[in-house]
Amino acid sequence: MQETAADAITTLIHRYAERIDAGDFAGVGELLEHATLTFEGLNDAVAGREAIQALYERTTRRYEDGTPRTKHLMTNVIVDVADDGNRASSRSYFTVLQAVPGVLPLQPVIAGRYRHTYERPDGHWRVATMHIIIDLTGNLEHHLLFDLAP
Repeated sequence: MQETAADAITTLIHRYAERIDAGDFAGVGELLEHATLTFEGLNDAVAGREAIQALYERTTRRYEDGTPRTKHLMTNVIVDVADDGNRASSRSYFTVLQAVPGVLPLQPVIAGRYRHTYERPDGHWRVATMHIIIDLTGNLEHHLLFDLAP
């Protein structure tokens, strides 16, 4: 059975969640190597494999097991493919659960939305842009290495 564009793009979204939850920030950089990341309310943009990997390394706490002790739940994925079949966009929600044994019981710590665009220059889909919108925050003390509050 041939994979549809929507299936391939949804797999990219889920692969991102899998890599970040594994603490594989080099893998996140690889997955997003052709992308530009932007964040709602900030004028900064991050692009390129090394810069994206460095962003996650300096902002996301990892524990003894090398992971951030999180599970990114990716939901409400909607994929729109352009008529030319080589460009697409998606909208999705994310909810991050976190638990740190003896420190933080299992709970949602942040939720928001992703807005992606994609391109398929060589027959394989890749992320072109990733815009992150944070809608809800909880206790991020054990997840992030900086204070998200303005």
